[in-house]
Amino acid sequence: MVVVLVLIAVAVLAAFAGLHHYAWRRLVRDTTAGPGWPRRLGTAVFVAGPVLMFAALIAERAGAPFPLQQVLAWPGFLWMAFALYLLLALLVGEVVRPLLRRVLDRRTPPEPKPEPESDPEAEPEPEPEPETEPEPAPVAAPTRRLVLARTVGAASAVAAAGIVGNGAYGVLRGPKVKRVTVPLAKLPRSAHGFRIAVVSDVHLGPVLGRGFAERVVDIVNGTQPDLIAVVGDLVDGSVEDLAPAVAPLARLRSRHGTYFVTGNHEYFSGADPWVEHVREIGMRPLANARVELGAFDLAGVNDITGENHGEGPDYAKALGGRDTSRAAVLLAHQPVMIHQAVEHGVDLQLSGHTHGGQLWPGNFVADAANPTLAGLDRYGDTQLYVSRGAGAWGPPVRVGAPSDVTVVELASRKA
Repeated sequence: MVVVLVLIAVAVLAAFAGLHHYAWRRLVRDTTAGPGWPRRLGTAVFVAGPVLMFAALIAERAGAPFPLQQVLAWPGFLWMAFALYLLLALLVGEVVRPLLRRVLDRRTPPEPKPEPESDPEAEPEPEPEPETEPEPAPVAAPTRRLVLARTVGAASAVAAAGIVGNGAYGVLRGPKVKRVTVPLAKLPRSAHGFRIAVVSDVHLGPVLGRGFAERVVDIVNGTQPDLIAVVGDLVDGSVEDLAPAVAPLARLRSRHGTYFVTGNHEYFSGADPWVEHVREIGMRPLANARVELGAFDLAGVNDITGENHGEGPDYAKALGGRDTSRAAVLLAHQPVMIHQAVEHGVDLQLSGHTHGGQLWPGNFVADAANPTLAGLDRYGDTQLYVSRGAGAWGPPVRVGAPSDVTVVELASRKA
């Protein structure tokens, strides 16, 4: 098993290096006339980018000093997104390149014909005038190949930078509010219109910090929900490092309080300390537990990653022995947990985890790995709602998967 993992890692690194070499060749080597400072500078960028990216990933997972994580995270993770869209733009350039070559061929004037050889019987040429200072040799014009490479390279770099810049702006300004109505057959008329603000995948850490948490709190409180459900992946780091960033969440306000379940990233950071800390700032953890809210049962289960730590989901503990004539809403971080929810008679599961793919075309991968990528779906008698999440993991960038805080409004069919 270890050998297989090593071989996979080597294959991934080889592919990564090959793709970067291709991008360097197209963007640096092909656009520079020869060795010189432009080529050296471009090469330095293509070496520093991947190094910073891997350093950021390793520092976060290894628990390096938090200031070091913050220094590495911004350039390293932004390079991850920029390299992706630069590569895609260059591949599009390969398609456009032949068309541009034809345009250049049409616009380039034909080379002048050579002068005819002189007639030996012709009159002798006049004596040359006295020599003057020679004029400086004209600078050679770039070849068509060089013009083409620079045009495609510049367009690819600008397109990638624009996509990443716009995607980063979308994340940093905070999630948008999304509203969805979910009818529940067992919900009493008195609970018609009950609003649950679903907050998922905030990912507070080296990149998104206290300021981002404050924006999320203001957005959530602005929806005036009846209940707030934080469905995992709140943080990327330890309580010691991130307690100041998480502190604004103590201002979350709703009529029935704020409830929390773990996501996979809490287990990367130390789930037990985080469960205790969110309790201290006013959230109520539902660690394989259930609470009766009068109109329906609200249950929560640990993320499946907790199985590696002896703290996995326990559906029997969270849902067993309840009155099945009452509606049940389950908080579970990953959509793949829907199948157990169906078996235990849950009416609605609220999840996150997928980020909606976060970076196109990553949505195709995320869609293949999850039963539902985003939005509302139905599995038997159980409905599943998956939020795209409020923040972002890795690059603080979203493309084709805007962040959201979703207000789920429960509807009674008896109303």
